[in-house]
Amino acid sequence: MKPTVAIAGATGFIGRWFMDRYRHKYRFIALSRKTMSPEKADPNVEWRQVDLYSLSASREALKGAHYALYLVHSMRPSTRLNQGSFDNTDLLLADNFVRAAELNAVQQIVFLSGILPEGELPDARPLRSRAEVEKTLESTSVPLTTLRAGIIVGPGGTSFKILDRLVDRLPLMLCPKWTTSQTQPIGLEDTLRVIDAVLGNSDYYNAEYDIVGKEVTTYFDMLKKLAKLKGRRRWIYALPFNLPGLSRLWVALFSGLSPTVVSPLIATLRWDLKGSSNQLMAEVPPTQCFEEAARQALKEEEQLPALPLADEQQRREEKNTVRSVQRLPNPADHTAIWVAKRYQTWLPRHFRYLLKADHRGQTTVFRIGGFELLHLKFIPDRSDANRQLFYIVGGQLVKRRDHGWLEFRSVLGGRYVIAAIHEFVPRLPWLVYNLTQALAHLWVMYHFGRYLNSQPLERPDGHNVPLSDGS
Repeated sequence: MKPTVAIAGATGFIGRWFMDRYRHKYRFIALSRKTMSPEKADPNVEWRQVDLYSLSASREALKGAHYALYLVHSMRPSTRLNQGSFDNTDLLLADNFVRAAELNAVQQIVFLSGILPEGELPDARPLRSRAEVEKTLESTSVPLTTLRAGIIVGPGGTSFKILDRLVDRLPLMLCPKWTTSQTQPIGLEDTLRVIDAVLGNSDYYNAEYDIVGKEVTTYFDMLKKLAKLKGRRRWIYALPFNLPGLSRLWVALFSGLSPTVVSPLIATLRWDLKGSSNQLMAEVPPTQCFEEAARQALKEEEQLPALPLADEQQRREEKNTVRSVQRLPNPADHTAIWVAKRYQTWLPRHFRYLLKADHRGQTTVFRIGGFELLHLKFIPDRSDANRQLFYIVGGQLVKRRDHGWLEFRSVLGGRYVIAAIHEFVPRLPWLVYNLTQALAHLWVMYHFGRYLNSQPLERPDGHNVPLSDGS
């Protein structure tokens, strides 16, 4: 019987190529935000629609999986208004996924991450986010194998697509200094071989490996080699300084990709991202240099495995939905239970005599005078010490009472708390909401974060220790 591999991010190029190359060896559960038409799908692949922001949906999606391949990075917004940075979003999604994997007794998670610079981790959000996702995915009993890759050179890959389009569209390139940073690109075929080698192999459980190609090169050299492979006469020169803001603009403009996709990539390129030798690379050595992998990618660029058609009969989604994912400091290491309860008492105190909170069983009603703004219903059977869940079930600010939820989530060992609103449908007209209630929510969460940051540590003897700047 074939083992079953669930792939989060199955519509991306790695997921599609892996299913195409290894359909003879595995059965796949392909996770997608959209509902796929089953009659158009590969019989060896079961497409499951899932909202990875939902823990219950993630748990259902992973049922029956022996292993899981996690390919999720900085997902594009799935709501019309998305208040949250990519690193906070990635952190929440990873926490949902690993919880769901543990509940389903998944035997291993394989996470395809990015290479980190040697030495102390720089203060760069994309690099920090990679490390945080790794730490989150290894926080349960499910064994984790982390594969850290630089540029993956293959048809459909975002990084290679950027290089390819820049070569196609710019006869003259004045490249900033970061293009001379060293890196070790790996070919698609080598990447797929490595993933196959570690899946289900306990020798690689609970470990991380840099996976790289045969050569160390630079982005500057890759542009020149790619121009030569494509037969394009290009004038490419390196500048002695970095222009990060301008780089993001011109790369996004001339690659045709969204700035939200380009920005995290550009932010990591100031550092050399070379892999370190390890057991995995010794046992599954690379077979391609950049030029060989690029030649194959150009040859197969029109052969990216097709996806099944999205089901046109799926239910019509609510148009004006909101998601807000805010990371709050938690230096006192309070549980999510404490934070959720304190939020319900802090909010009316912060607004003094204006806002009141009434507790009616499991429901808290926030009101101004007789005007009930919001009803939050606590869901105890889906909450625990590290996660507190509330459904948004009523109030004058709410258009739909069956759609949104609020949660407080303790993450990274309790160092932070994520406060997140999902799929909220406001009653106010959309423009009015954006200019009033949306901004008010961010303001409230900012001040609640400051409040949490000021909370004292608890000593074992029960006395409080005030936090200092050096705590």
